[in-house]
Amino acid sequence: MKKIFTSFLFFLLFTLGSHADNGKKVFETYCWGCHHQTAMAFGPSFATIASKRTAQEIEAMITDPEGVSKVLGYKRNAMPTLKLKPEELKAITAYILSFKNVSNEEDNTSKEQNKTILEEPYPNIAITKEIH
Repeated sequence: MKKIFTSFLFFLLFTLGSHADNGKKVFETYCWGCHHQTAMAFGPSFATIASKRTAQEIEAMITDPEGVSKVLGYKRNAMPTLKLKPEELKAITAYILSFKNVSNEEDNTSKEQNKTILEEPYPNIAITKEIH
């Protein structure tokens, strides 16, 4: 019985580590233009998301951002719907959740600083600046 449990634990740790590694690739492909791991960008940091959301909520936001935004009471949503394979969805979710207990620079950024949305150019995305 101990062997089975040890084997299962080993498998689980390998799978979670693998998901996080693959999640970084998904992040670099789809998410980096709007999200950073620990700092506010166009969207919230992964550290902020991981500290506030469950895996199910993260997956729902990725697959149906407009619907989830309405349920959460957000006035607007800029996140596009991502058509990810099931394994990519699990991988990016594991990657986001890996930042759950990471120090979050976003918490140290003033509200005034957060009003200016990334001004450096990113390919294939619209960058805006809040107008007062």
